[in-house]
Amino acid sequence: METLLTGDALQALRETVIAKGNVSGTNCYVSKARGSVITSMDGKEYLDFGGGIAVMNVGHSHPKVVLAIKNQAEKFTHTCFMVTPYDSAVRLADHLCKKVPGNFPKAAMFANSGAEAVENAVKIARYYTKKTAIIAFENAFHGRTLMGMSLTSKVKPYKFGFGPFAPEIYRMPFAYCYRCPFNLEYPSCNTACADSLENFFINHVSPEQTAAIIVEPVQGEGGFIVPPKEFFSKIKKACEKNNILFIADEIQTGMGRTGTFFAMEHFNIEADMTTVAKSLAAGLPLSAVVGRKEIMDSVHASGIGGTYSGNPIACEAALAVMDIFETEHLLERASTLSQALKSRLTGFMDTYDVIGDVRGIGPMMAMELVEDRTTKTPAAEKTKTLVKFCFDKGLILLSCGAFGNVVRFLMPLVITPEELDRGLNIVEQGLQALKA
Repeated sequence: METLLTGDALQALRETVIAKGNVSGTNCYVSKARGSVITSMDGKEYLDFGGGIAVMNVGHSHPKVVLAIKNQAEKFTHTCFMVTPYDSAVRLADHLCKKVPGNFPKAAMFANSGAEAVENAVKIARYYTKKTAIIAFENAFHGRTLMGMSLTSKVKPYKFGFGPFAPEIYRMPFAYCYRCPFNLEYPSCNTACADSLENFFINHVSPEQTAAIIVEPVQGEGGFIVPPKEFFSKIKKACEKNNILFIADEIQTGMGRTGTFFAMEHFNIEADMTTVAKSLAAGLPLSAVVGRKEIMDSVHASGIGGTYSGNPIACEAALAVMDIFETEHLLERASTLSQALKSRLTGFMDTYDVIGDVRGIGPMMAMELVEDRTTKTPAAEKTKTLVKFCFDKGLILLSCGAFGNVVRFLMPLVITPEELDRGLNIVEQGLQALKA
């Protein structure tokens, strides 16, 4: 039996055996995690406002998820669904087809990661439409695989040095109202960013070539950017007019993160295909593509799938997640969390000039930090300072955004009011320190 190492010893060993490009945001080596609290191997407790990057919506080590994993592991861990199928994958697909917005027949396929779900959505879109071009957006993030990073906007660290990229990817501006790419203001702009799609079809790629437009309902890594409702309405209308598929990347926004099961519900948009991952299986590798049945069924036999896709343990964990949402009323709890979080963050903005914008939907909220509210100069270094201050005080926070100046809040939806207050008090202490 190997001797357990201390955090410092593990860090020293890590530097010799883990590739340097595979970094961690903190030096907290985890011993255990429950609910919204992570305990390090050195015994220090941290409130988790990052949720493993939007993965732990039901909280760490939820008893129902743990029991589901144990029970399935005692039966079998893998057979490959493509060889000998099992009921959990079928039951989970049924749940997802009912939960994903859209009053039409749907079908699902499983994969292992968000990026893999995106890859398959693109494959299926191209197969179904017999067209090749994909339109993505500035500030988008869709993964780190070849197709994923080709669709992703930010160069460093995600794309730098990894080209050439997948062909037939085209990028247009997103509705980043705080930093409007057209130097306009909402609502007088009349969502000119969406209307620019018509010109985009003239100068960049024709609709006759375009298989799909892929969007995040709320841009995650790009800075928790929330577009006006009209933006997606116009994009969807253009898709329908030109026989282009609308793909909603709900990998970060899905599974209750925005207070509805899927974020597209806020926009009253029914996507042709939806990608799901992250909080789907409470930390186990599982993703899915859910779409119109005629689209999903268009691919020939064995054209989609994978050895580990829809792993039985991960599927049972996801079924437990579905049960938790229903029996523990997580969407209602998300609504209460949203109100408390928004109240505190807007209060911070009233007090601290370093906060240029507070935005989000439901409990998926963020603060954008700036050096000056008039110039909106990104305060990337202050963002790093705030994140480190909070970590030193026992709070895990994540930054994001094209300029690295956005602090995002992704705490588990099961967080208690006391834990939320304690964490936000630490954030306020950090903001006070920045002001000093």
